[in-house]
Amino acid sequence: MSDRAPQPVERRLPTEESRQLVALVRDIVSKEIAPRAAEEEEAGVFPREVFTLLSESGLLGLPYGSAHGGGDQPYEVYLQVLEELAAARLTVGLGVSVHSLACHALAGYGTDAQQAAHLPAMLSGGLLGAYCLSEPASGSDAASLRTKAVRDGDDWVITGTKAWITHGGVADFCTVLARTGVEGARGITAFLVPGDAEGLNAALPEKKMGMKGSPTAQLHFDGVRVGDDRRIGEEGQGFAIALSALDSGRLGIAACAVGVAQAALDEAVRYATDRRQFGRPIADFQGLRFMLADMATQIEAGRALYLEAARLRDAGEPFSRQAAMAKLFCTDAAMRVTTDAVQVLGGYGYTLDFPVERLMREAKVLQIVEGTNQIQRMVIARHLAGPETR
Repeated sequence: MSDRAPQPVERRLPTEESRQLVALVRDIVSKEIAPRAAEEEEAGVFPREVFTLLSESGLLGLPYGSAHGGGDQPYEVYLQVLEELAAARLTVGLGVSVHSLACHALAGYGTDAQQAAHLPAMLSGGLLGAYCLSEPASGSDAASLRTKAVRDGDDWVITGTKAWITHGGVADFCTVLARTGVEGARGITAFLVPGDAEGLNAALPEKKMGMKGSPTAQLHFDGVRVGDDRRIGEEGQGFAIALSALDSGRLGIAACAVGVAQAALDEAVRYATDRRQFGRPIADFQGLRFMLADMATQIEAGRALYLEAARLRDAGEPFSRQAAMAKLFCTDAAMRVTTDAVQVLGGYGYTLDFPVERLMREAKVLQIVEGTNQIQRMVIARHLAGPETR
């Protein structure tokens, strides 16, 4: 395996502070994440100490306000940080994205008192979050969720099961969507639940084809009691809060997908320029050169798409359609690019000695999480042609 290092992605960052920030991320990646990524993923090791380091370095709250411990960074910068982390290890990049998603409800809809009480620890105090929307019987149809929260004096009692929860069993806090009223979207409310709440238990982690270092598990809420001061937003506002979070979360997934694809391209280029057949590097053959060119073009297009959506978000403009497009295009591109990278390496690409087989397995989940790519197409079509007729 060649030790030739690929050239780092050229970043167009708005400030000197953001340039220094990305330089810090690359230093952490090279020293603390990349060297152990393959071994720890294969062994299913969750890198909690990496998340602690990221928190201490101010990298777990980048898109949130500094008044509560955030980094005051625009989404344009935050997403490029995610891309760098995901290129080294998707467990880390996706984990940061999920943590940011878990903070979104409180940061955007919490009262001043709630934010002062909880956000500092969530953004820069070493805590790690989980986002609890999906259930065993309600994935894409999230508005049909069955987990209930029943009022009991000044408390709420939460009962039900959440599924496919990233950081399930290791999270310090959970943003939970539960039914408090009528059926459908209007009867859902958001809550902030401590990870060690009595009655909250995690099932055994799912056995997955990729991202083995990131625990994904069902969470069982068996009469979990939280005070009304942990209700986020108004009763019945939870689904709207969830949708606003998912728009931003889809951009995080898009950035992670571009990172995974970039890592696969870097490895493919490195191998193709080193591997010799018929007396010359295989990168000299037109079939491979065209394949590499197509891979690079898909990555650049995906990066441009997620950054444009981020700039709309930063400007306070609507970005839901562009977020769905970015998530759709970038994750489909990551699947194609990683598959092609395995092909470039031939038999070696199918072995654990090279990272591309792991990247291909990891890319698949990105087409599923934060709304499947079929859902993204529905979202985009609604923006173009209006809601479906019944």
